[in-house]
Amino acid sequence: MISLSSYAFVSMMLFSIGAIGVISRKNIFVVYMSIEMMLNGINLFFATFAKYHFNIDGQIISIVGISIAAAEAAIFLSVIILLFRSKKSLDTDIFTSLAQGDKK
Repeated sequence: MISLSSYAFVSMMLFSIGAIGVISRKNIFVVYMSIEMMLNGINLFFATFAKYHFNIDGQIISIVGISIAAAEAAIFLSVIILLFRSKKSLDTDIFTSLAQGDKK
């Protein structure tokens, strides 16, 4: 049987790797995937502690979080496509100004 500390360690590692990816990367898609990794680490943490305390609330919160992440994924990926079509790159340094009249 796998202990609570093992699950907590894996969830903290997922969150930490995601946070490092958000801070260190410049590609918008990689930043988005790092945010999703952080969210999955949090969901694993909630589900682990719900199982440990024999309570279903954490698992419900995880399922709600997953469903919100699915809706957020559709919106975020469509925004990424629009940004790529407008600037022909996904580098975050290019997107300093998102004004509609900006022609740079």
